[in-house]
Amino acid sequence: MARKALLLDYRWCTGCHSCELACQVKNELPPDQFGIKLNQVGPWEYAPDTWEYSYFPVLTAQCNLCADRMAEGKLPSCVQHCQANCIQILNADEAAKIASDNGKMLMMTL
Repeated sequence: MARKALLLDYRWCTGCHSCELACQVKNELPPDQFGIKLNQVGPWEYAPDTWEYSYFPVLTAQCNLCADRMAEGKLPSCVQHCQANCIQILNADEAAKIASDNGKMLMMTL
């Protein structure tokens, strides 16, 4: 099977935490454990009226890309529940190509 990757276009992540919650519920994780963890950068002003304020989810060691869901032909829980549709699951080579062509994207593989 081709290696899979999560591709995140973090320009569109709103910080809603849906990916975290979906993962915790699906995997029955306690509130202090995550398969995917949302991180916040900022806010800070780095030029007049120009602010850095973004979010990006990161996979943890507890993530297995929802192997059981994928085996059933379903999306990983974080991808299915991302309200901004900024997380995709793709073949790793395809994800790398898209990320290199578009910038401001984060690719995570297992």
